Amino acid sequence: MDAVGRTGASFGSPGPFFGRQRELASLLADVERAGLDTIAGRKAPRARVLLIAGRPGSGRSALARRLVSRLAGRYPGGVLRAGLTEPGGRAVPTDETARELLGTLGVAAPPGAGEDELSQLVRESLAGRGILLLLDDAADAEQVDALLPDDPDCLLVVVGSGPLTGIPGVRPCTVAGLDPKAAIELLTTYTGSVRITVDPQAAESVAEECAGQPAAMVMVGGWLAARPQVSVADATRQLRALPEDDEVPQAARPVSRAFRLVHDSLPTAAARLLRLLALAPAGIVDAQIASAVGGCSPDEAHRALEGFVALGVLHREGPLYGVPGVLVPLMRALSETHDKPGEVQLARARTLERAVRQLQSCRAATEPEGSPARTAVESLPRPLRFPDAPAAAAWLELRRPGLLAAARMAVEDGELDTLARRLVAALVRALAAHRGTDAAAGDLYPLHQLVLDVAERRELPREAAAALLNLGDLDARTGRNDDALARYRAALDAGRRAGDPYAVCRAMESVGGAWQELGDWQRAADWYGRALAQRQTRGERADEARLYGRLGTAHTYAGRYGEALRCWRAAVAGYRRTGDLPSQARALSEAARVQEYAGRPEESLRTCREAVEWARQAGDVRLQAALRLRLADTLDRLGDPASARLQRSGAERLLETVDGDGAGGGTAPEGARGAGPEPGPSAADAPAEGSADPAGERRARGSGRRAPGGGGTGTEGAGVARGAIGHGV
Repeated sequence: MDAVGRTGASFGSPGPFFGRQRELASLLADVERAGLDTIAGRKAPRARVLLIAGRPGSGRSALARRLVSRLAGRYPGGVLRAGLTEPGGRAVPTDETARELLGTLGVAAPPGAGEDELSQLVRESLAGRGILLLLDDAADAEQVDALLPDDPDCLLVVVGSGPLTGIPGVRPCTVAGLDPKAAIELLTTYTGSVRITVDPQAAESVAEECAGQPAAMVMVGGWLAARPQVSVADATRQLRALPEDDEVPQAARPVSRAFRLVHDSLPTAAARLLRLLALAPAGIVDAQIASAVGGCSPDEAHRALEGFVALGVLHREGPLYGVPGVLVPLMRALSETHDKPGEVQLARARTLERAVRQLQSCRAATEPEGSPARTAVESLPRPLRFPDAPAAAAWLELRRPGLLAAARMAVEDGELDTLARRLVAALVRALAAHRGTDAAAGDLYPLHQLVLDVAERRELPREAAAALLNLGDLDARTGRNDDALARYRAALDAGRRAGDPYAVCRAMESVGGAWQELGDWQRAADWYGRALAQRQTRGERADEARLYGRLGTAHTYAGRYGEALRCWRAAVAGYRRTGDLPSQARALSEAARVQEYAGRPEESLRTCREAVEWARQAGDVRLQAALRLRLADTLDRLGDPASARLQRSGAERLLETVDGDGAGGGTAPEGARGAGPEPGPSAADAPAEGSADPAGERRARGSGRRAPGGGGTGTEGAGVARGAIGHGV
């Protein structure tokens, strides 16, 4: 197992490894050294922590990777990696890191869960696995402590700039510049041995000017490699001729001067592109992003990126390039000096627009040939299109960290809110299309929160209502019903301010669903009734019928069987008027169940048979089978086991037909479950005798069934993305 966190931890300082033998030996010895708990005969309560401390550019990450490669074989659970600081300097929140680690471990993280819950889940998931965890570029001890495994068989290697105050037992190793011999060996890999041999003193001077820092040595080496006729002494002179930047800390000046040496030697267009790469979200770049940033063709951008790799100012991994975090502040500082604010904003807008178009194409790849979505993207340039759905899915998975970072940065910027909203909507659609709303829920939750942030900042109540509904749905799916209720109430207020009848009706119904999940059947019925009145006013017959079903469910749970039966009959009549035969059959089956609960088994039997007939006319084989199984249960209770066996046998034959040819519909789940889209009790939830559990409350709470999203059936399937997309976000 080898994972890379979303912050681009794999884009460290690749290439040859020089020196650091003393530091490496010290770290390996620390792993072997017994801790105080072991000496005292106690088992250590947590994983051992090794800290590699040094300034960015000092080669600290390269040393950590070398150490991990030496130790990986000792840890059967493999290696997990995560970067705790983005190249732009943003400390990655613990919940984001935890989600990435959990995803790599194959553990589902509840969407919207807080840092404490996710941190605990990470620690529980790491326990007993014997994992080596590498946390690169830690901003502070709190980031590390939240992810520290409670397992002495794990090892935590942390890369940071300072001490981890507050974490006991940390064994630090401080990294400074390379010694002169190792620094010259590193330089030789770029210049060749001849230029070093003819002037070894000049090579020592370069190492001294760079303070032995590998990041600076690599850039000077790349600069010399691009100029085979230039002597090493010339590099020293040019480094010394560069003006001092008083705003750069003394310890960071060697890297700053080396970067200026490279930047100032580039052609104007290439230097401008290099500066603007600081705009790359999460420091992740490809030819398409560079093309948008620089306003050039993808081929020109690709050649420029390859040149930057040779110069040591970018790192390459597969089709992606990484901007070293140590260089991002330097790029930004030069951009402020050389580039007009309007040009930078235009580059940012081009980058977002290209991402939106690629995401639209990515989603369209999941649509059938000839569909409107596929037709719409045919006009896009070929580099923005995908040959098929697997290629689009692979692109989305690879670019997902950068796309999520782009959405967050666009919203935080606040200057391009229209583009930011389009990007978030396109990303939501693409993730839902390729991964499904449930699998993508962890990413969708923060995206909907971004929509809400923009909507509140721009005073857009319609979009705020959509985002709140989506967030409430995700809260409800993970059992945070109180949070969901608060979201739905806020969505109702926003929908009313916007004059949006869809949002108002949806929010009312969702409030009812949340109260139902909380076991307050009276409030649930009240809110369903309000939503029903709104639907009736608008003449939305299909939604009326569905809401009658939800009312019937609430009354059934509360034991008000007379009210429940009237509601289900109204639902049957509504579905009959709309011509929805499968839903009519399901509603009849629910009415039959209520009659059985009310102690009227003969009426229940007749109603259930009628439901079977309507399911037959609808051609829904699975629904027929489910209803016949329910009919068999009723016959058993009426003392007619022979007829019950016939019904079960018929149901089995129907299911064999479905399993044999894959036809016959799939509206109802197997057995007697799922006899309707309404979240009412299923046949499996029914008590053994019709008179048992008359209030239905124990059954409702114990069944574990939920009205999906709290928002009512009919919206399920569109999933979390529906509200934001349907509201034009």
